[in-house]
Amino acid sequence: MTASTVWQGARRRIHLQEVGTRDGLQMEQTFVPTSDKIALVNALSQAGLSKIEVTAFVSPSAIPALRDAEIVMREIERRPGTVYSALVPNVRGAERAIEARTDELNLVMSTSATHNLANLRMTREQSFAALAQVVAAAQGAPVALNISLSCVFGCPMEGDVAQSEVFAWVQRFVDLGVTGVTLCDTTGMAYPAQVAALTAAARERWPEVRFTLHFHNTRGMGLANVLAAIDAGATLFDTSLGGLGGCPYAPGATGNVCTEEVAHALALMDFDTGLDEALVIAAAARLPALIGHDIPSQIVKAGRRLDLHAVPAGFAEIRERALARSAT
Repeated sequence: MTASTVWQGARRRIHLQEVGTRDGLQMEQTFVPTSDKIALVNALSQAGLSKIEVTAFVSPSAIPALRDAEIVMREIERRPGTVYSALVPNVRGAERAIEARTDELNLVMSTSATHNLANLRMTREQSFAALAQVVAAAQGAPVALNISLSCVFGCPMEGDVAQSEVFAWVQRFVDLGVTGVTLCDTTGMAYPAQVAALTAAARERWPEVRFTLHFHNTRGMGLANVLAAIDAGATLFDTSLGGLGGCPYAPGATGNVCTEEVAHALALMDFDTGLDEALVIAAAARLPALIGHDIPSQIVKAGRRLDLHAVPAGFAEIRERALARSAT
């Protein structure tokens, strides 16, 4: 039996967790109609995504693009084996999400003091206190908890964030009983050696924690960072349909690593993502019409590696002329 390596997956299971329907759509100026959001989530479910971050239960004035959170979460078709998650910023958001039958509450704060204040309008201690209240409120409810820690791999205003600082925040949430932690490259500053070292250290220190890696492709290293994390033992990754997303506090930031691009690359290396690639690509191809502009996805533009094309017009004549030259 072939051993699994980063270059030869040997059918090792890698779980891709869709964030485009929340992290991606919240960045768009165009409001995607509720029925289209529901259809998009349903298509992603059918394609076999392990988890889908469906929406965010936040103030409609804060993120108007997701003002239909309750309707979307209640009306999606739920596939057994898929976790339906939502971002919640506070207790009220958690209550709304639980009422709408959300499977998992995703909490967010930054490991960077400056980024947290700029993005969430709170100090890190204020954010932690608010999220601790969410954790307490969710006790006894049929819902899982995950904390997404932003700027783990760097802050565009502070620079590197020390691993000791990152791990101190992980420990505080572990102490609250949170068992899902997402290490986020919010502003696309991660690089493979850094990713490998931090991922390995985190998994060794907290073997009981389900660590997810969340990368952006801002500097063209998104897929390389995914592979570095896999090499360090990671199996859970946030990805975004079409490569949608970004960060308002990182000039030039692009979207998250692209779901169909990562799925395609991993399939070629014999990893098992559990996805129907054709269905994922078809879902991504819907996006330009929904959001009113092109998407970063190279797979939607160029197709998969072995999606073959017709020969050029006049090929038969070209062949005949070439053969005629060979005969003389």
